[in-house]
Amino acid sequence: GDCARIFTGAHLPLNADTVVMQEHVSRVGDRVLQSDGGCKRGSNVRLKGEQLRMGEIVLHRGSRFTPPVIGLLASAGYHKVAAAPFPTAELIISGNEFAEGPVLDPGRIFSSNDHMLLSALRVEHVVASATRVADDRAALSSAISAAIEGSDMLITTGGVSVGDHDLIRPVLESMGAVIHFHNVAQKPGKPMLFATLNGKPVFGLPGNPRAVMVLFWEYVLPFLRAMQGAKDPWLVTDHLPITRALEVKGDRAEFRAAQVRGGKVTLLRDEGSHMLRSLVDADALAYVPSDRRSWAEGDPIEVHYLPR
Repeated sequence: GDCARIFTGAHLPLNADTVVMQEHVSRVGDRVLQSDGGCKRGSNVRLKGEQLRMGEIVLHRGSRFTPPVIGLLASAGYHKVAAAPFPTAELIISGNEFAEGPVLDPGRIFSSNDHMLLSALRVEHVVASATRVADDRAALSSAISAAIEGSDMLITTGGVSVGDHDLIRPVLESMGAVIHFHNVAQKPGKPMLFATLNGKPVFGLPGNPRAVMVLFWEYVLPFLRAMQGAKDPWLVTDHLPITRALEVKGDRAEFRAAQVRGGKVTLLRDEGSHMLRSLVDADALAYVPSDRRSWAEGDPIEVHYLPR
């Protein structure tokens, strides 16, 4: 029949088992009247071991340090934990077509791959720098050698197709690199190359910006996360109904820009591998496998959510 006044976060008085908020009572002299007519045992009490019990694992190896994870560790009294170091990366943007100034010369284009990839890597806390290199064997060899020496990973753009100026593969081979694969039956990004040089990974991406961004999300980003010990490094995947029927030509797998709204996926405009407009509005990529060429409205399609 007794009660005592305490403050938020205080210990319960001995033998007490319930807290009633003062907004729900009125005080008359030395008595307290509860205004809502009832009191549920255990209300507003936080018990020992509610969140973590002795012997429970707070955080599994390979988990990412999100803000809630950091808060949980701090609440359990952990102020230092072992973490994988952030990788370093070097970018080589190969090609003779880039403008050197703010004004375009005839036949030149503004470089975007370096700015785009540096931004994407910064989001992942990867320390990176970029170098533009002309289509020249000696220049590429020198740049690749320096990049491999000074980083954990090399990413190149351009120079991986079959033209006379596509020199990335022959230069890598001349330096003793192991080519693990070159050319993938996918759209965008068919000429993609993956190699190792001195034991370090080399991603040879095409020069078209859309292909570069899509391949970064689908290949480079999971690899970076796996390097840091992530147990599930891939983009979050779902299968959602498509809002419009889809017919696909050709025999390659495709990654299509998409928006997810209300549990359904809408494919955005199908653009060329040099165009980025629809990726700006996308929050996911729809994966179109090579062994299926048509979907009816409402059919489920695989969706890879983009990191934002």
